[in-house]
Amino acid sequence: MDEIRARVITVSDRCAAGAALDRSGPLAASLLAELGCSWLKVDPVTVVPDGIDSVGGALRDALENGCRLVVTTGGTGISPRDLTPEATEPLLVARLDGLAEQVRALGAHGSALAGLSRGLVGVTSRGDQAALIINAPGSTGGVRDTLTVIGPMLEHIFRQLAGGGH
Repeated sequence: MDEIRARVITVSDRCAAGAALDRSGPLAASLLAELGCSWLKVDPVTVVPDGIDSVGGALRDALENGCRLVVTTGGTGISPRDLTPEATEPLLVARLDGLAEQVRALGAHGSALAGLSRGLVGVTSRGDQAALIINAPGSTGGVRDTLTVIGPMLEHIFRQLAGGGH
């Protein structure tokens, strides 16, 4: 498998302002590295404030700079500033709702609040240059659940996008 670049984007007004320490983004990057996929290269974590423009801009920057896996953490709830799914949706040509539901189902075993996440999972196109975008909740538990479900499938997902992996 060819090298695939990944980027983690933490979405948090407080972290972006320096008022809180980002725990979820570094955890996501660490969990991706721990998958042991020699073909996966993880960029440094990016932190942006909540909002459609800031998140959309960070997503587009990652995609324009060759990242084919983008994991966001945060902004998936129902507060007025939780707009990560709204920033993500216009970039997707196919949603993978089953994966998002699996993440929420796993999370529900630990907390009923997992059902409040509106995180999306989807691809930006089909073909060997397609990117996978994953919206994880901002909690460390939500990040762990997300990558527990989707992490082991990454190679298969990218092989399918390239026309193989059946």
